[in-house]
Amino acid sequence: MTMEETGSEREVLEEHLDDNRRTAVRKVSGLTWEQATTRLGHTPTSAAGILKHLTEVERWWFRVNLAGETDVPTSSTDENPDGEFDIAPDESVDFLIAEYAVACEESRVIASRHDLADRCFVVRRNGTRPSLRWVYVHMIEEIARHNGQLDIYRELLDGQTDRE
Repeated sequence: MTMEETGSEREVLEEHLDDNRRTAVRKVSGLTWEQATTRLGHTPTSAAGILKHLTEVERWWFRVNLAGETDVPTSSTDENPDGEFDIAPDESVDFLIAEYAVACEESRVIASRHDLADRCFVVRRNGTRPSLRWVYVHMIEEIARHNGQLDIYRELLDGQTDRE
């Protein structure tokens, strides 16, 4: 039996979140920079952009919302709301993977200081303060949705289907 089958609620949530995080990295790993930055639609989305977005989402939910940090940099602005998908000329696939790993570790450290029922510091527009439990479920959903996009990108870019 695996932890998912026998672990505590927290262990199950954390393992599913980490599994989705590993999957995102695996889906981007091995792409050339040209492939990783190729846009296949009319949006600013690319495989590299998705990973960069996921990095900012980690920091937004754990550092800003849960920990209440106010000095977390973001690439999105009012003028460029999709800025986290923009790729800088000095970035690389390895750089983006490393940044994502740092953001995920920051999230784990912050989460370890809280119980599942603890509420976020930041109040959402609808007046609620989600719990860490909610943040975990939201992050699992967010990353899983983007992993589906990365499945399609990867298959179209190099034919990989990532079937285990």
